[in-house]
Amino acid sequence: MVSGNVVRLFGIPISAMTMAEVLAPVDRTIRGRGWLQIGVVNVAKVANMRRNRILRDDVLSSDIILADGSSVVLACRLLGQPLPERVPGIDLMFRILEQGDQHGYRVYCFGATEEINEKVVERIREEYPGAKVVGRRNGYFADQDERGITKEIALADPDVLFVAMSPPKKEKFMARWGEAMGVPVCHGVGGSFDVMAGKTQRAPRAWQRAGLEWLYRVKEEPRRMWKRYLVTNTLFAAMLGGELVRRYLRLKAN
Repeated sequence: MVSGNVVRLFGIPISAMTMAEVLAPVDRTIRGRGWLQIGVVNVAKVANMRRNRILRDDVLSSDIILADGSSVVLACRLLGQPLPERVPGIDLMFRILEQGDQHGYRVYCFGATEEINEKVVERIREEYPGAKVVGRRNGYFADQDERGITKEIALADPDVLFVAMSPPKKEKFMARWGEAMGVPVCHGVGGSFDVMAGKTQRAPRAWQRAGLEWLYRVKEEPRRMWKRYLVTNTLFAAMLGGELVRRYLRLKAN
């Protein structure tokens, strides 16, 4: 874990950092050829970490864990541990690319379909010409191919690796192979490549500010998303409610 303030939400150490404060160690790590694994959590992932020990361990292997979801920020505030701001994984990806455009970062794009991956690389080369794409690969592979993939990534010698896969696959890959690849900065960006390539639309700013990005996703993909969010949002609400009750009882006892 990168030194600095953290707050603990259900045992998860979330870095109390602004976007600018995250970008500083990213650049420092690249310049010093160090190692930095970035993880993000939202309501669904926090809930699933409660049910999946392997996912929990993989997320906790990150050096920085950021609050991607507004509900996570709200929960921390309700529990008396406010965060300075929300740091969405997709926004951090774009900011790293902006910084890479200025400083000449070497970037590897790993994940999504072949078509989406190609479009993302095209967009990076058009909009961030100072950032050099040194390799790319889609996110469809068998477990036995992982070692070979990590060797390919290591040979490309990137400064930044974006891993665009759904949880728990990306967390498992980063936890298992991240440091062994020798890539200074690894950032799991989930479905961000789909947004960047124009396959899916991100929620409008008003929905984001209201903390309703999850509801917008349900609206856009109801068949795929409604059950997922119903289960995880209910579990997260129960976890938060239980913690608030326990804190109230402890205060009352004292």
